[in-house]
Amino acid sequence: MKAWKMLCTAAAIGALTTQYAAAAEQSTASAHGDILVQSTASWNGKPYGHYPTAAPELTVLKMTIPAHTALPWHTHSFPNAGYVLSGQLTIEDKASGQKHTFKTGEAFTESVDDVHRGVSGTTPTVLILTYSGVHGVPTFKPAAGEKPEY
Repeated sequence: MKAWKMLCTAAAIGALTTQYAAAAEQSTASAHGDILVQSTASWNGKPYGHYPTAAPELTVLKMTIPAHTALPWHTHSFPNAGYVLSGQLTIEDKASGQKHTFKTGEAFTESVDDVHRGVSGTTPTVLILTYSGVHGVPTFKPAAGEKPEY
């Protein structure tokens, strides 16, 4: 029994030594970062105003839109940005009729206080959306008579 305890202790010490040696071999270095989108204006060129004075609340949302689908018309009260993981998204501005299509791997900035909607293409669209909002204020507001965006 004593030999068994000694063998287990030696194995544990060997495992810890290997673990610490591996940790010591790791290097410290900076990561590579690609800015996907950085803007002071939305996709349609409208400059962003100032933020509310309340404490910020960030929301990151993964949204999936079925193929051949137009989301309801809506607005956002604060800036947000999106990234197309798959598919494509055409953003339409209701007042001007302006449209722009973003494809897989592209990032975009959304409009604030402008009624707009997103429209998917021939395949489902998957987006990552990041909202820079305020606690208690929803990420979107449906236009009059419209359903919620999600």
